[in-house]
Amino acid sequence: MSQQTIGSWVPSANIELCDFPIENLPYGCFHALQDPTARKKIGVAIGSSILPLTNLSKLIDVPAHLKNSFELLDDLKMNEFMAISHHEHFLFREFLKDLLSKNSKNKTILEPIIIHQSDAKMHLPCAIPDFTDFYAGINHAFNVGSMLRPDQPLAPNYQWIPVGYHGRSSSIIPSGVDIKRPIGQTRASDGKPPYFQPTRRLDYELELGIFIGKSNQQGTPILVDEAEEHFFGMCILNDWSARDIQAWEAMPLGPFLAKNFATSISPWIVTRHALEPFRKPWLRADNYPQPLAYLNSLNNELHGGIEIHLEIYIQTEMMKEKQLPAERIVTSEFSKATFWSIAQLITHHASNGCNLNAGDLMGTGTLSGPTAEEVGSLLELTRGGKEPIEFGQGEKRSFLENGDTVIFKAYCQTAGQVRIGFGECSTTILG
Repeated sequence: MSQQTIGSWVPSANIELCDFPIENLPYGCFHALQDPTARKKIGVAIGSSILPLTNLSKLIDVPAHLKNSFELLDDLKMNEFMAISHHEHFLFREFLKDLLSKNSKNKTILEPIIIHQSDAKMHLPCAIPDFTDFYAGINHAFNVGSMLRPDQPLAPNYQWIPVGYHGRSSSIIPSGVDIKRPIGQTRASDGKPPYFQPTRRLDYELELGIFIGKSNQQGTPILVDEAEEHFFGMCILNDWSARDIQAWEAMPLGPFLAKNFATSISPWIVTRHALEPFRKPWLRADNYPQPLAYLNSLNNELHGGIEIHLEIYIQTEMMKEKQLPAERIVTSEFSKATFWSIAQLITHHASNGCNLNAGDLMGTGTLSGPTAEEVGSLLELTRGGKEPIEFGQGEKRSFLENGDTVIFKAYCQTAGQVRIGFGECSTTILG
């Protein structure tokens, strides 16, 4: 590792390039596969294992100032836990690090209760009351705009407001849950009635998800310098898109059935505190104007960026039959791909008095990098399906086919810091 980790008594947490070293400790919801009651618990990932937090307070001595946090987790009230103050989150996290460190006095108590991640089924990490998907990936917006409007790829409002739409939280699913190819209306030629059929242009979109912790009252905006007090953590997000359905229905109101059939997320929430070592300046290119005052902040300019590396893998049905691993086709990086920071997205969302609640999820929009090798959708990668990509075994794809498995991965890595990861977001397309 780039920096000496403090180390854990869980051996797998000390392995080079491990996603979940002791410096990470993301939260998730699971049940043990061997549990006949399928009882859900809240836990943290440590190495290739999970430390259950639900009912943990019955086994160890808990400081008085953390009893409320443990009571919330005992009652599976993850959303309420997310809503407590960042200071309380920090103290709770430091306590967990002490429990899991090499010198922990609780090893003999905790070792029997941790379980391997392969022995657990992951659920959504919290209740998700609302879902908003932004369009903050400027390279993606420019690439798609160039296909549709070559003379003006970006709409005039793009450089001024974080464009977004309200999605549907009921169809958000965790990694590992397969999706069925959606059916919908698509355009016909020569003025004929539209078709109603399975989409022929199913696509993924590489995004990150932002989870809200602390809420705001309805009618009360959130100041940009206070926005990250409402930011709990992040996950990987795949905003599935049926491009042919989208093209027919998108005017004049935008995304609807082409988007709301499924949104996949990784099951672990990587917390704001775990992301802090990977902060970087948030800078806007000189050829764009500075944001309006309510979105502008010196603190955001100095620390608003986070270096998060992203990867896309595909494994086709043929690759599975031949026992070939998934093939990486794209890499990207969050801070180079998005036009708006996390604080700006939260601030704009609440600028009209919209009330955000604990567990609300916000998608960043497709995080395409500036080069052709960094694009976050097949729509861009294949130039609207005109230039299919080829895999190592000679297979080609313009859009996704049944049996394809799409895997997103993400990690933070920078000089002087221990690498942390998000795990993966994996989904297979069914017919």
